[in-house]
Amino acid sequence: MPLDPIIATPKRDSYDVVIIGGAIMGSSTAWFLTDTPDFDGSVLVIERDPTYEFASTSLSNSCIRQQYSTTLNVRISQFGADFYSSLRARMGGDERVPELTIRSFGYLYLADTDAFADVLRANHAVQVAAGAGTRLMTADEIAAAYPFYNVDDIVLGSHNMVNEGYFDGVTMFDWWKRQARERGVEYISNEVTAITRTGDRIDSVTLNTGEVVACGQLVNATGPRAARTAKMAGIDVPVEPRKRYSYIFTAEKPLDRDLPLTIDPSGVHVRENGGGTYLAGGHPDDDPAVDPADFTMDHMFWEAEVWPAIATRIPQFEAIKVTREWAGHYAYNTLDQNAITGPHPDVANFIFVNGFSGHGLQQSPAMGRGTAEWLTYGQYRSLDLTPFHYDRILANQPILERAVI
Repeated sequence: MPLDPIIATPKRDSYDVVIIGGAIMGSSTAWFLTDTPDFDGSVLVIERDPTYEFASTSLSNSCIRQQYSTTLNVRISQFGADFYSSLRARMGGDERVPELTIRSFGYLYLADTDAFADVLRANHAVQVAAGAGTRLMTADEIAAAYPFYNVDDIVLGSHNMVNEGYFDGVTMFDWWKRQARERGVEYISNEVTAITRTGDRIDSVTLNTGEVVACGQLVNATGPRAARTAKMAGIDVPVEPRKRYSYIFTAEKPLDRDLPLTIDPSGVHVRENGGGTYLAGGHPDDDPAVDPADFTMDHMFWEAEVWPAIATRIPQFEAIKVTREWAGHYAYNTLDQNAITGPHPDVANFIFVNGFSGHGLQQSPAMGRGTAEWLTYGQYRSLDLTPFHYDRILANQPILERAVI
């Protein structure tokens, strides 16, 4: 049965859980609430743009990796890979849900200094201890496996081809949203203009159309707009929109094998895209916060930095043609580029799921599950996400993650 169109007006004036933001984190949380046997409350998801045209979810490069420097981030991605690869089974065997697999061409980190090589070695030890399939590669080993690279300046590489590469995160998102609605989660097309707080509790939100909606618990899932949302409740969160550029290109001389997602020492990354196309991305060294509505391209960045880095690393890509380009936003956590989750320590019914700094799509299964557990039980029942709680923000205690792209 087709779903009713999403409208602006909520059906009720009070909900057990109100989620602001209906993209990947909001919909993941909503779906996992419906999949939690002990949760039987009402859920409202408020999304300002139900087309999701400019959402970070829609503009993501949609890749997943296990190459992190902290065990928790590795575990988060491992659950994400497992969830995605068993999507139909996890959605109750619904035959409408496609069977999906990860295109595991892997990430390949390239170190051009001894210091960065030491970082890769330390990261490798963490990843292997957590069960990841990462292997370190000398320059000669990289050249033997991928002879198209120029590795004259490379000291060491780190590569993993197990559950690491491209995945169709948008399809996963679509099915979270569809099934959540079919199971009773209400989505509306509206915007929150005010949050009412009395002391240590959030009471209600006010919508752009004037309705006041009371809530038992409030979830901030507004991506790059997280700080604006929190500010309405008198809460500061160090998340800001940072612009990231992506390019699809074709090559006059295509490669004869899959191209790993290659993280060049210059900061530019490039990977296989399929169908004879490749995807590259990056950002200038000058990386300020931008307006959440600013998606203009910096056309000089491609000519000055991206294309020269690609052509130097892969000489076969000297003659390439850009066929599509776009700018998206990271929800950039300025403290440590890691997630901010769980409740505010002084406003316990204000729940964060913010600040993923480009890792949101791949981390969304674990984050949605964890947030749903916290909303239901007041604790985590699977993977402990408390290291990512807001307390560390107040204490100015960053979690060092040395594998941020």
